[in-house]
Amino acid sequence: MVLRSLIFGALVVLSLGAGAADVQPVKLLPVDEAAGDATWTRFRARLIEALQKHDRKFIDGIIDRGVRNISDLNGVGEFRKLWELDNPASPLWSELPKVLFLGSVQVKQEKVSEVCAPYVYFKWPSNAPDDTNAAVIAREALLQARPSFASPALQTLSFDLIAVADWEVADEGKDNRQLWVAVKTPVGRGYLPQEQVRSPLEYRACFVKRDAGWRLSGLEVGE
Repeated sequence: MVLRSLIFGALVVLSLGAGAADVQPVKLLPVDEAAGDATWTRFRARLIEALQKHDRKFIDGIIDRGVRNISDLNGVGEFRKLWELDNPASPLWSELPKVLFLGSVQVKQEKVSEVCAPYVYFKWPSNAPDDTNAAVIAREALLQARPSFASPALQTLSFDLIAVADWEVADEGKDNRQLWVAVKTPVGRGYLPQEQVRSPLEYRACFVKRDAGWRLSGLEVGE
């Protein structure tokens, strides 16, 4: 499946220009536009539970007939082929919960309205600096000087847009399995826990409400 490192390739950290520290950071505040729909919140909770249990029967039952896939082919058959629902190691079981735990937005399609998550792709600011490619999805995230919680904290970031230099950095501790993201900010290079950073080009899912209930209408990646 598509990994962060494959999406972006090798990135080069840009040198800081004069006066960069004076530039006001652009932020991407979290939203959850469908939170007020009780049918959606119940469905989302049930879907998360099914994903945790690897409940293929439930997943099969909510795939929309024309579901948009990460390949050039749409439809249920292609979805099943891509995600290998019989495989306990299928990335679906880990990737879709990450999407669902973040806020949703209402997206108007030609004939229907969809609930799509996460908000990062759909709310990416039009004034985002050209060198930013990810958003901090946590409040008061500590930017560490090195890939270790024991290292000094350089600054606190809350929903800032950032420039990622490396998506998968191992922790300094040999026995610590925490993964870090190397980022560039006006104060310099630092490290954030991987789970606190999200690219707009990572997986996103959309759902449509049919007469029979909510259905997964798209699970896509990239632009």
